[in-house]
Amino acid sequence: MSDHSTVTDPAAEAQARPAWDDGEPIPDADTPDGNEPAPAADERRHPFADLPLEEDGMPAGEHLFNALRAVVDPEIGYNIVDLGLVYEVTKPERGYAHVLMTLTTMGCPLTEVIHQQCSVILGAMPGVDHVDVEFTFSPPWSTDMMSDYVREELRAMGMNI
Repeated sequence: MSDHSTVTDPAAEAQARPAWDDGEPIPDADTPDGNEPAPAADERRHPFADLPLEEDGMPAGEHLFNALRAVVDPEIGYNIVDLGLVYEVTKPERGYAHVLMTLTTMGCPLTEVIHQQCSVILGAMPGVDHVDVEFTFSPPWSTDMMSDYVREELRAMGMNI
């Protein structure tokens, strides 16, 4: 008589896994030795926990500006700050961050994606309750606005910049 509880075919199980999954447990990034449990989500440090705040309870404008380096233009693969797309980040009133930026082309199909990423990144910063992203095409963007390293890397990839 056979036991029909859980019988698995190792070959079928391996086929059902994604190619990157070798079946080995993944060590927890927060516990390199694997002996200590990872802290609960509410016990983990906030990524902006050490960011100094100004009198308005928000980070300085330059910190808001630099945080936008986490927003990558999906078509070009570089962040919007180093691409020269962000013209300014201001704090018009307590809790509000305003981003004035442009896009590489008018009618860019990824406008909403970039808008959403800006809102998520800045909205995660302490004291920021509302993010307004304003797109402008004056002045129009040009490759001269890119950081030198971006321009050089794109040239190295064969782009005529």
